[in-house]
Amino acid sequence: MSPPFPPTHRRFLIALAVVYAVWWLICAHEPRMRTDWWLENVLILFIIPFLLITGRWFVFSRTSYAITFVFLALHTLGAHYTYSEVPYDAWFRRLTGISIDETFGWERNHFDRSVHFLYGFLCTWPYREAFYYVATPRRTYWSYLLTLCFSAATSTLYELLEWLAAVLYGGELGMAFLGTQGDIWDAHWDMLLAAGGALLCFAVMLLIQAATGRDFPREWGESRRPVAASAP
Repeated sequence: MSPPFPPTHRRFLIALAVVYAVWWLICAHEPRMRTDWWLENVLILFIIPFLLITGRWFVFSRTSYAITFVFLALHTLGAHYTYSEVPYDAWFRRLTGISIDETFGWERNHFDRSVHFLYGFLCTWPYREAFYYVATPRRTYWSYLLTLCFSAATSTLYELLEWLAAVLYGGELGMAFLGTQGDIWDAHWDMLLAAGGALLCFAVMLLIQAATGRDFPREWGESRRPVAASAP
């Protein structure tokens, strides 16, 4: 039997759910392309029920839920504008008078690549918590290697789903969902950035461990194991 659901999680998750619901409703109002918005929201309709269902057995830490909230909020923003048209450069220019695209010499919208990188950077933390819930590796490096493989594999799976949607729907909708912006290496860049984000997340974990002497994802994952499984 798993440890009981922490009471502090309930208030925290309710607050996150309310804020995200408001954000989702705002972004659901007059999206740039309604059909693409529906396609992008398939990910939301999968992740949230998945977390609710699996929560009966494994509860992530509040850090992981906050991380997931940030990622879903970014994805919801991308769904509103379509990923290739999020006006981040116009927002930053209005705020600071500086153009990000001109500063770095970018000729395409990089919001999609930023979110792919942040997927690896953000979601690798909860993935490693889950790893320690289901596995007891003899060597710590397995928790890093297999989590990196899972982050890269799920990124690849999403690229394949984008390709399938583009093939099935074609035309403007297919290209909007695919979001290559004319770059034949777009999928490769997305997968590479997701893996790079995961590696950066590992670096942050190791820095935290060096500073505190604690491996927080490991501690949480092991603490949530069923009592029978953790008994000697």
